[in-house]
Amino acid sequence: MDKILITGVTGFVGSHLADHYLAHGYEVFGLRRYHLSPMHNVAHIVDRINWIDCDMTDQKAVAKAIGLVLPDRIFHMAAQSFVSPSWDHPHLYMDANYKMTVNLFEACLTNDINPRILIPGSGEEFGEIQEEELPITEETILRPVNPYAVTKIAQDLIGYVYHRSYGMDIIRTRAFNHEGPRRSKVFGIPSYAYQVSRIERGLQEPVVKVGHIDDRRNFTHVLDMVEAYSLAIDRCEPGELYLIGSSRDEDIRSFRDAVEQLIARSSVDGIMYETDSRYVRPTQVPFLLCDAAKFVALTGWQPSLGFERILDDTLAYWRNHVG
Repeated sequence: MDKILITGVTGFVGSHLADHYLAHGYEVFGLRRYHLSPMHNVAHIVDRINWIDCDMTDQKAVAKAIGLVLPDRIFHMAAQSFVSPSWDHPHLYMDANYKMTVNLFEACLTNDINPRILIPGSGEEFGEIQEEELPITEETILRPVNPYAVTKIAQDLIGYVYHRSYGMDIIRTRAFNHEGPRRSKVFGIPSYAYQVSRIERGLQEPVVKVGHIDDRRNFTHVLDMVEAYSLAIDRCEPGELYLIGSSRDEDIRSFRDAVEQLIARSSVDGIMYETDSRYVRPTQVPFLLCDAAKFVALTGWQPSLGFERILDDTLAYWRNHVG
């Protein structure tokens, strides 16, 4: 059976991918940065993952790690993914999201292997899209409005370059908002759920702090996204671009919908929400709504867990993890 390597396996999506492939009997390898990687997302499977110590910003270390594993499939989930700090740390984001990717590709060439590699791009790459341009397709023009998005575009396009130049089997995807358990509380929906959970414990005044909340998104449950990624790495054409996100009407919502519904689920009455300037970005992306028809037609993927399940699962997770 194929050997699966997941970079960023200790993170949000990476840990769920590990769950998925372990449940299907695969041998799963994960990269971690020695004692620096937070392990709470994989605590339940830490003894079932084959661990390789590797800092992916170090080209020599990545080449050695790939040589030790010789993987058949690689999910390259390691990244700096939180948008807001990218304005203050643009070099860090480029080092992580672009240079780590190049190191991975070069390591495969050095070890003379050509595994299938999935590159998880982001809907943020499209940036400032107007309502009349919706839905976003693979042909929609890119207008990035934050440094994070630029680094993800660089990652995506270098993947295309290595496919065209060296025939590498690189699968290019751009995934739109996916949410659920284990997502860090610095992001919108988990932040609201975390604060509601603290309020229920009496650890916070009954006010949820929010940023800009009227942007509209395709919201997809992380478990549906994991299923999509597993289909993508098996069935998608190397070098081609595929958008992934739920296009169901009930899953196209605003962050205002999310915070209001999470408050409505609380056991505490009278919770309010208010804007906190610390959580408002310099630029906004009002619409990230994709048409995933190309991906769906090829793979038959259909999300089964909707927006309501995202909220239920995220709130349940933070109720169990506050404190």
